Amino acid sequence: MPPPRPAKRTGTVPAGLAWLETPLESLGWLQTPRIRALHRFGLRTFEDLLTHFPRRYEDRREFDRFPQEETEKPVCICGNVLKTASRRFQGWRFMFDVTLAPADAHALSGQIVCRWYNVHFVKKMIATGQRLVVFGRPRRRGKQLMIEHPEFEVLEPDSEEESIHLRRITPVHPATEGITARLLRSWIHQLLAEMPELPSPLPPGLAGMPYAEALRAVHFPEDWETLHAARRDLVLAEFFTMQLFVGAKRAEVVLRPGEAHCGAGRLLEAFHRELPFPLTGAQNRAIQEIRADLASPRPMNRILHGDVGSGKTVVALSAMLLAVEAGYQAAIMAPTQILAEQHYLNFKRWLEPLGVRIALRTGSRKEESALPLFDEQAWSAAVRDGDHARRAELLKRDEEPQILVGTHALLYEGVSFSRLGLAIIDEQHKFGVLQRAALIRQPVLPDVLVMTATPIPRTLTMTLFGDLDVSTLDELPANRGKIVTAARDASKLPDAIEFIKKHLAAGRQAYVVYPLIDESAKLEAKAAAAEFEKWGPIFAPHRCELLHGRIPPEEKDAIMERFRKNQTQVLVATTVIEVGIDVPNATIMLIENAERFGLAQLHQLRGRVGRGSHKSYCILIHAADTPEGLEKMKTLEATSNGFEIAEADLRLRGPGDILGTDQSGLPPLKIGDVLADTDLMQLARTAAQRLFAADPELAKPENLRFRKLLAEKRKLALARVS
Repeated sequence: MPPPRPAKRTGTVPAGLAWLETPLESLGWLQTPRIRALHRFGLRTFEDLLTHFPRRYEDRREFDRFPQEETEKPVCICGNVLKTASRRFQGWRFMFDVTLAPADAHALSGQIVCRWYNVHFVKKMIATGQRLVVFGRPRRRGKQLMIEHPEFEVLEPDSEEESIHLRRITPVHPATEGITARLLRSWIHQLLAEMPELPSPLPPGLAGMPYAEALRAVHFPEDWETLHAARRDLVLAEFFTMQLFVGAKRAEVVLRPGEAHCGAGRLLEAFHRELPFPLTGAQNRAIQEIRADLASPRPMNRILHGDVGSGKTVVALSAMLLAVEAGYQAAIMAPTQILAEQHYLNFKRWLEPLGVRIALRTGSRKEESALPLFDEQAWSAAVRDGDHARRAELLKRDEEPQILVGTHALLYEGVSFSRLGLAIIDEQHKFGVLQRAALIRQPVLPDVLVMTATPIPRTLTMTLFGDLDVSTLDELPANRGKIVTAARDASKLPDAIEFIKKHLAAGRQAYVVYPLIDESAKLEAKAAAAEFEKWGPIFAPHRCELLHGRIPPEEKDAIMERFRKNQTQVLVATTVIEVGIDVPNATIMLIENAERFGLAQLHQLRGRVGRGSHKSYCILIHAADTPEGLEKMKTLEATSNGFEIAEADLRLRGPGDILGTDQSGLPPLKIGDVLADTDLMQLARTAAQRLFAADPELAKPENLRFRKLLAEKRKLALARVS
């Protein structure tokens, strides 16, 4: 049966894509309680409902035969309810059984039992004599063949509705309490029947079918080929909208006024000469890419990504020295005070011999962070005339810090950035899109470098970071020690403790990491504060200290300083140590309840060891009992390559979590899959790049529809991140 076609309508209908923004309240056939339920489900407009895409399809043109044995794949069967039965067991637990037989049952026909545990509403929905469609995996339970907790749909004897739900490739939409998949199917079918023809959101030549036809076919396809073609068009449209965001962000940066912030390189050469290690080829390559950007009047907008320990900090400081030598300030913003302190101490050690002034700005030191006034008029004249020597003289005379290191407190020190030439954002994923924008909001746009220690799969560089130029550190320094990772269940904890004791006795240091600060009634996980008390006696005479995010900053600094000096041998901590901690003598990390952490987070934590030349160890004590959890542990044991970890994390978690659209300001994906649809993402990106190359402001008459689409989607995206 073909998908629904537009019905004749009366009255005024919004034109074009504006029709999609119509509120659901305007549908006379949808009652107010139903609309409220849809609102709770996040569906408010025609577009929301029509882009609530099916999560799977059932071929109800021909149902599966009733199975005789277990199957690995789920089956979709249709049958009649012969009987129902319910009983309680173990006191409060409840079980509901439905015996199902084929509609054309005979003496030799098979039967199957559908069973639900503790789901009371099912008992109210199913009765003897009803016709049911059931989807699930059959399992042998004793002598019975059974499907436990199947998805089901009661088929009402309604001939008018039957064409929507039966004898076709039937969509199954994500449902919620009070709104069944059957109801959603009926409502979407009716709205599709009222839908006018719509202009395509794609540039000419990309769409395979009209946009409205693709929407109809993805919900109610005539055949599998039509479904695949419709999905391709809709995924491409979704990706193209995303790439419009990316292209617009890049075009805005290019169009804003900028200037070169690159000195001759004498400071840079002096810094590199004094380093106690050679730079890797990847570091040299990244520095040259950044240097070319700093030398250009076009504002730099670049991301530097690489594995844990690949040397991003040295690259960042090299960039800052080039800006300082040109007479500008440079700032680096870190997500935590510990990381900011770590950068400050390293920079101070490296830069004092070079005569470069450096300052620290954090929330706890805000009262000490006032900067002296400077001659704004003289500085503006030097900028206008391109007089780098005069700018350097003004900086020196004012004793103004040339490099500022800080946390988000930098956002509130506006006077500090009157001469900001380079802004670096470390661990950029820890900051929201609005925080990043606040740092670089200057009269003349500074060059911007964002850094992350989470390697980014190529697919995501085209989406989340598609507006940035990319520098990749894919080499590790030669002097780094090997990290051995071992995943063990909780019964092996005593063995792990003895192993740690042996290495402490040899002069090494260790981390013990927990997912929580305090014990929680909701989560079955150990907590650092509660577990800390046991470690002192266990590791005596070696000193243990506790570190977590609620410890006052001054005390936190003192704890870290004692650990760096090996006055403390064991640091019991939360994920506050996830980034930036660099103690080469710390060679062992024990992570309890490792299953509670994400794969990328475990890799980040593991990166706190192996910072020196000694062989290091990461012990994952876990209670993983799911395929995903076990796969996570196996992956960490098998590889320490951050790029491989990132790809595995993308497969395990899915792109939705990693894209972090609420933080990025990008529209969320509803149908596209950045893993499976990489070719379509590349096609969408190429199309968007061509569009902005020919018309950066989307001002041509034929591109006004894209400008309007971008404005509407931006408004929705900003509403999410505000």
